[in-house]
Amino acid sequence: MSTLNNIFLQALQLIVDVDPMLIQIIAVTVKMTFFALLIGGSLGVFLGMIPAIFRFPGRQLYLGLLHAFMGLPPVVVGLVLYLLLSQSGPMGFLNLLYTPTAMIIAQSILIIPIVAALTANLIEQMWLEYRSHWHSFQLSPLQQILQIVIEARVALVGILLAGLGRSLSEVGAVMIVGGNIANYTRVMTTAIVLETSKGELVLALSLGLLLMTFAILLNLTIALRYRHD
Repeated sequence: MSTLNNIFLQALQLIVDVDPMLIQIIAVTVKMTFFALLIGGSLGVFLGMIPAIFRFPGRQLYLGLLHAFMGLPPVVVGLVLYLLLSQSGPMGFLNLLYTPTAMIIAQSILIIPIVAALTANLIEQMWLEYRSHWHSFQLSPLQQILQIVIEARVALVGILLAGLGRSLSEVGAVMIVGGNIANYTRVMTTAIVLETSKGELVLALSLGLLLMTFAILLNLTIALRYRHD
């Protein structure tokens, strides 16, 4: 027990001292998750609104695929991207393998179906409930879509945070396509795996505490905002 206490205290001290290695790993993580959420979240909301508002042949299949891909195995995504981006792959000429860009692509692919499926469920309910009301004000289709986004803004933020949670907790895909390179593609989750395997539990626990704190603060923020609205 004393050993665990020492490790915990040393991990806290590492955070308090603002260890440069921690800062570097956090910086890469923030950069990757920001761009992945920006790309994956935007595409997810757009792809989710299409079947929620419009009726077209194959719509049910489309929705079914969105929900099915919510459980897409991250390591499979990483493997497919590795094959595509490797020097012998069709996209090898881009030289993206083992770069932050490859990690952002992987994370975006994982975020898109989660955001799209949840957005489709949310927007369809609101669209069926309010479209006659908005139609009575003679709003154009674009104005109606903008109005529904405004009305659903808090719930959409919650959906985006769900995508962010997927991004923050991801290990397999980013490790395969990013390579876990120090000071370049090493993020919090992959660093935790590496340091734990090396027996460097102090750094691993420091990162784990920070990662858990970020997740709690994000979810607490949206919960308080939702209650306020």
